[in-house]
Amino acid sequence: MMMILCLLGAVYTSIAQTAPADFFAGKWEITVFGTPNGDAKLVADLARTDGKLTGQITNATDPSAEKIAITSVDEAADKITIGFSAQGYDVTVDLSKVDDDNLKGSMMSMFDATAKRMK
Repeated sequence: MMMILCLLGAVYTSIAQTAPADFFAGKWEITVFGTPNGDAKLVADLARTDGKLTGQITNATDPSAEKIAITSVDEAADKITIGFSAQGYDVTVDLSKVDDDNLKGSMMSMFDATAKRMK
């Protein structure tokens, strides 16, 4: 019986480790709902460099607008927090995995936010 439990544990561990390490890497269209200026659409372009996610944010409605550098990324298996500065404020967006192409969370714990993987 102990042998079977050990075997099942080893199989479970190997399956868990095969999850894509770069789930959050790529482009995500983030929609923030109910801001003082209405709903906002941003594009987060995340890339893994030296083992860490980095990237930039752009305004989805005005791609020629100045790009905003992402200052921090905290990631866990199913959750990511993206930090950046905008209009003199430090901003964070917390997003959790809904499925392979969708995230849901909030900006600054004040405004609901969703993100959809751009393909």
